[in-house]
Amino acid sequence: MSTRALVVTHSPTEGVANVGTWLEAAGVELDVVEPWDGDTVPTDPTQYDAVIVMGGPQQAYDEDSAPWLRATKELLRNAVDEHVPTLGVCLGAQLLAEATGGRVAKGDEGIEAGARLVAKRDAAWDDELFADVPFTPTVVQWHEDAIVDLPPGAVHLASSSRYANQAFLIGDRAWGLQFHIETPPEMVRYWGAVYGRAVEEGGLDPVALAERAVEELEEVELCWRPVVERFAAIAGGRGRVVLPIVAAE
Repeated sequence: MSTRALVVTHSPTEGVANVGTWLEAAGVELDVVEPWDGDTVPTDPTQYDAVIVMGGPQQAYDEDSAPWLRATKELLRNAVDEHVPTLGVCLGAQLLAEATGGRVAKGDEGIEAGARLVAKRDAAWDDELFADVPFTPTVVQWHEDAIVDLPPGAVHLASSSRYANQAFLIGDRAWGLQFHIETPPEMVRYWGAVYGRAVEEGGLDPVALAERAVEELEEVELCWRPVVERFAAIAGGRGRVVLPIVAAE
């Protein structure tokens, strides 16, 4: 029996991209929903083995920025409640945070863009997805909004020098990544060409910044493809088994 994942995208230019390729190579069948093109977002996650919500230009804290955000939050909230393995990327992570009691707002430190390093927090070393990630992995950033407050009970997994809440676990198997790991070169170049005003206001060239990020994409894949493969294993019921510690008599 195949592993099935529901994928929600928010823009024709920010699809599942490399994450989809890695999941399919790991044996996961993808059911991609495109609400920006008229698809309805399901709110019952129990028909799937995993839920994945990708990035987009909308604001997680403004449900009027896209008519499907309310349903996407309900989907994510239900996925956490039903223990369905869940992965939120950038806007997906922000929606996951908002859906479970966290708070997202426009970042006080301005746009975070380009290839950047994030740092693992102590709790990440015992996390099923993050345990084998290097201490300061390379990621791709391109966001102005930030997760200001993590949801109650969330486990903080990664931070950056600009925005603290870069990755978190809520519940037992729902992960949010503020950064991008799915980016093919054309996606990053599009951001540099179209979403560059805030970068320019910071005194940088967005096109050059995007090109430098493209140079780091091989490193991004080396780090994060195994993470996506571990997520596929969790979705397929093949995740790491943690045995209870039994005191010696």
